[in-house]
Amino acid sequence: MSKDIHSQTKKVIFSVYNYLKVLGTDKNNPEFINFYLSNEICAEGKKLGDDGHSTSFKSPRKSYKRIKYATNLDDFDNEVVRRTVHSFYDNHKFPTSSKILAAMREKTNYPGSKSSIKVLLKNLDFKYKNCNDGHKFLMERNDIVASRVKFLRKMNAFRCNNDSRPVVYLDETWVNQNHTRGYIWQNSDNTEGLKVPIGKGGRLIVCHAGSPSFGFVKNSKLVFRCKSSSSEDYHSQMNATVFEKWSIEMLGNLEEPCIIVMDNASYHSMLAEDYPKTNTRKADVQKWLQEKSIPFTPEETLCELRKKVKLSMPKRKKYKLDEIALQMGHEVVRLTPYHCQYNPIEIIWAQVKGEVAEKNHSFKIADVEVLVNNALNAVTKENWAKCGEHCAKIQDEDLVKEGIRDEILESIILTINPDDSSSDDDN
Repeated sequence: MSKDIHSQTKKVIFSVYNYLKVLGTDKNNPEFINFYLSNEICAEGKKLGDDGHSTSFKSPRKSYKRIKYATNLDDFDNEVVRRTVHSFYDNHKFPTSSKILAAMREKTNYPGSKSSIKVLLKNLDFKYKNCNDGHKFLMERNDIVASRVKFLRKMNAFRCNNDSRPVVYLDETWVNQNHTRGYIWQNSDNTEGLKVPIGKGGRLIVCHAGSPSFGFVKNSKLVFRCKSSSSEDYHSQMNATVFEKWSIEMLGNLEEPCIIVMDNASYHSMLAEDYPKTNTRKADVQKWLQEKSIPFTPEETLCELRKKVKLSMPKRKKYKLDEIALQMGHEVVRLTPYHCQYNPIEIIWAQVKGEVAEKNHSFKIADVEVLVNNALNAVTKENWAKCGEHCAKIQDEDLVKEGIRDEILESIILTINPDDSSSDDDN
């Protein structure tokens, strides 16, 4: 029913109400009229002008509450989700949202629902595929799997070949001003104990690099204050310009050729050569093609010119920082997206944040900055060696699992309909 019809209906009801009200107060009327009308309609009717038409009735609307999905997990919990799916693969079982939810609740006390799990799986690039037998099988995106195997095989080869170059892992993180332990002591009247301010407060951005061979890279610590605690502001300040300047200085502090492991964050992945983007003007695209000695005619449309740009781009992307590192005698290896468990610096971050949470009592950004620097300085070479050994073990174990999983999944993949369209529905 349209809004106009709703409004007119309410207006008619109010007119009938007024008519019956008059009849009910007429002493000559033998019948007593008793009736009920919505308070909402009466309230709107009383706001009408003398002519009864100056204000229109509102169409009734049903209020909906937006579902809040429990998908704001940290990298480690996201990895638990991924490994839970893989465990079903390895045991020849069909993973479903319901089964994954049950497993997550058992492992991490996950508070979300099946809908939240579906959103998580989609964010981690899992999709359901229709099989010939009616099942819907949860599949990981092919390029993610291929990237993971490539990374694991390369890191395994370094170890098997006794490559003497140290492996340097780098990453960024942040620490909030009000960062503290999950549970703090207070009395029942809330008059004694540590009182935590509401909200996260300001934010410190931390960038560093280290190796299981020698610990943190000397003189490469970067800690600075972010203007706000929003993720948008974090990514605007930890940008390509800041990271490039820091990484070049860090590479200069390395005393020997190293293997540099970094993830694929946008500010890590500036291309070695700039190409016209989708919003580049036609004249600028023509100028770029001319500089590259790529022939074109003035009559060609922008779409045709863009196609020529695309054809000229190399199949394998060349990143600016990778080329800079190579010129300085180092080799860059790219981490698989969403696989922080292969990077030992993530465990170092957890150690640093744990110390800050334990000692943060003032909740002042200046004090937290001191705590962060002290916690970073307290990380030892032995800490790095232990974390590196742990991650290397996971890498080698996962490489073995990939080969076994490939054989397990082959029979299932053969049953997937070739013309299948991905579905997020559960079976």
